[in-house]
Amino acid sequence: MKVTLITVCRNVAPVIAETLDSVLAQTHPDIELIVIDGASTDGTVEILREFARSSTPLRGGTKPPQGLPTQEGTLRDTKAAGSSTGDPAEVRGINVLVSEPDKGIYDAMNKGLRLATGDVIGFVNAGDLLMTPTVIADVVSAFKRAHVDAVYGDIIMVDEHDILKVHRTWLSGTYHRENFRRGWMPPHVGTFIKKSIYEQHGLFNTDLRIGADYEILLRFMYKHQIKTLHVREVLVRFRLGGMSNGNVRQILQANREVRASWKLNGLQAPPLLVTRKLWSKVMQFFH
Repeated sequence: MKVTLITVCRNVAPVIAETLDSVLAQTHPDIELIVIDGASTDGTVEILREFARSSTPLRGGTKPPQGLPTQEGTLRDTKAAGSSTGDPAEVRGINVLVSEPDKGIYDAMNKGLRLATGDVIGFVNAGDLLMTPTVIADVVSAFKRAHVDAVYGDIIMVDEHDILKVHRTWLSGTYHRENFRRGWMPPHVGTFIKKSIYEQHGLFNTDLRIGADYEILLRFMYKHQIKTLHVREVLVRFRLGGMSNGNVRQILQANREVRASWKLNGLQAPPLLVTRKLWSKVMQFFH
């Protein structure tokens, strides 16, 4: 089973190398690594070039890719430069590298999705780390064992400047669809979804500035009821400091978009949804 891992980034020179190291250390033999950079100016692109395979160009062109649904924006050529073959002697590296301006993080994620050729797709944020070298192998094993559309695990949230300092632990728990009505969601960075689900149900909604990860999981798991499995394993070391974990204004915006996500999907948001979602975050400090 081929797994595509997508990293989106912009001006992350201090942390991007350790993120990519955690991907390239994976024991699973068939991984495609796609990096979408937002035209960084701090040396990030130079670091990315060092991680690129010898046959990986800095991507360009405007040929529309085949397969996934297209949206407005610049598209790249889909021919990956040397995808993994499973040969353990093969030198791994970035398979597809794009560096160009984008319209925000979800626009960048959609670019990566359109280029992905794996059976399963996951996201590894710049600065975050896959917890162990066997994370992807364990996820693939879960897909094969349970015959599901999505697999998610747990994550630990660490200090932005000290990845050994754990602030919160997100123990997702066994999957129950109705938990969405109680403010629950799985951690997006610890969730792996089959490519076929994106093909059937669409990409990230770029009209949402902060909450598109919540909306897409609500759409897939709650509205369309895809088959989902929780694995009891910490999959990702997640650096705090993202948009939805920022200042009060950003938190309020994220909560508005949580409620909007239900309406966008033709659903009635449950009473006290935002309150319950905030409470679930508070409880992460006590795991």
